[in-house]
Amino acid sequence: MTTDDVRIRTAGASDLDAIMAIEQSSFEASAWERETMRAELASEWGRYIVAEDAEGSSLGYAGLRAVGVEGDVQTIAVRADARGRGIGRALLAELLEEASRRGVRELFLEVRADNPTARALYASVGFAEIGVRPRYYQPEDVDAVVMKRVQA
Repeated sequence: MTTDDVRIRTAGASDLDAIMAIEQSSFEASAWERETMRAELASEWGRYIVAEDAEGSSLGYAGLRAVGVEGDVQTIAVRADARGRGIGRALLAELLEEASRRGVRELFLEVRADNPTARALYASVGFAEIGVRPRYYQPEDVDAVVMKRVQA
């Protein structure tokens, strides 16, 4: 499968089960609660997207929250059996485009310090590491690296 075989679309309430399955398998103990994700999907300040294959199976999802000229990449996750195929990069590209459409000038995110693959992906599209939030991810006690991208 290539990213040509993947369709990215806006997520809705009907995607909650598939998103939560990916969320829980990807983030385990630090996964978001179902009600938190439900609220994110419905928020007027955000846009959540899903990547799906030709059969309509969800391969990954991502979320953006934008208020005024600042925004946050809330989350990106790709199903374990679909990783390494450019899906995360495609999801991130769509979030960057959405941020631009919404007039976001500064985009932030937190990423696990122990996730070099994600950190490299973010750096490759212009995010710079600007700080660390010690023990941010609980209950694992993993630091979060804070990254920022100034939108063109």
